Amino acid sequence: MKLDEKIKLIKQVGEEIISDDELIELLKTKEHPIAYDGFEPSGKIHIAQGILRAINVNKLTKAGIHFKFWVADWFALMNNKMGGDLEKIKLVGKYFIEVWKASGMDMKNVEFLWASDVMSDTEYWLKVINIGRLNSVTRITRCSQIMGRSEQETLSAAQIFYPCMQCADIFHLKADITQLGMDQRKVNVLAREVAPKLGFKKPIIISHHMLLGLGEPPKTTISGADRAIELKMSKSKPDTCIFMTDSYEEIKRKFKKAYCPEKMILDNPVLEYCKYLIFEKYPFLTIMRPEKYGGNVTFNSYSQLEEAFVAGNLHPQDLKNAAADAINQMLIPVREHFEKNPKAKKLQEQVEQFETTR
Repeated sequence: MKLDEKIKLIKQVGEEIISDDELIELLKTKEHPIAYDGFEPSGKIHIAQGILRAINVNKLTKAGIHFKFWVADWFALMNNKMGGDLEKIKLVGKYFIEVWKASGMDMKNVEFLWASDVMSDTEYWLKVINIGRLNSVTRITRCSQIMGRSEQETLSAAQIFYPCMQCADIFHLKADITQLGMDQRKVNVLAREVAPKLGFKKPIIISHHMLLGLGEPPKTTISGADRAIELKMSKSKPDTCIFMTDSYEEIKRKFKKAYCPEKMILDNPVLEYCKYLIFEKYPFLTIMRPEKYGGNVTFNSYSQLEEAFVAGNLHPQDLKNAAADAINQMLIPVREHFEKNPKAKKLQEQVEQFETTR
């Protein structure tokens, strides 16, 4: 693949890239750069973590990038996920991997590594301690949003380690690229700051878009990465979140209640799902409606759909119905995988049991 084609693919993923020049130089000098993402195994997985993650990873691997997923089991432990039960956390990590397999993620260029496997490595802990030595508690606390926490929250002593360890992960995995959501921006910037002081190469940051929840977004005056974090889909609000194993009935119910103001684009989650999910997976979207409301209409691109919606030629409820049907089609292979594969089915049952008992 030519350099400009690789750049085009990567920019489809990167809502923000730090920096373009460094990325171009990396692609010129390294045939298969390493990208890293870490994830906490923390219960059920939603479509932003599942389908959108698979779409983005496939674009990057198509551009020649080798992807390392860091299964952050010890991080989930520090963040008190699954009641701090490490064995449960590990089972949830295996469940996440099964979801991605069923979501169409290209596994040929993806590697899954477990944080627990390096916790006895003194070289890893030396990196962690040196990062801590170079930063104040205040500086580290500013990165607390990477854990889904705010700076105003009281952090446990374990959670203070978290940003230093995540920063060390990048160097330990020899990652050229950090490819996480905008909510992880602060710790990625921290890694760039400390890298030259510790003798490491600065990682390039490729931050992907944070998909909105289906509810009405809160009114906010903040902008940039902080705004993306506040508005993102969250499994703590299950009615505004599509889970990867939701039934068709659940998907329809959630879309029926979804925020979708007529003619409005800004912070419209239904349009977002069309842009970042549906038109990434399918070449068109057909809106089914009675003749008295204009009859069926097919859109061959997101821009066509958006133009019709803004002009008032497409009613929000018709759009929501079509989006629900398209999202359901994406999730059918995932549901079938967990129904037919005994190993995957058992993992799903265990994770759902954890969700109801914690």
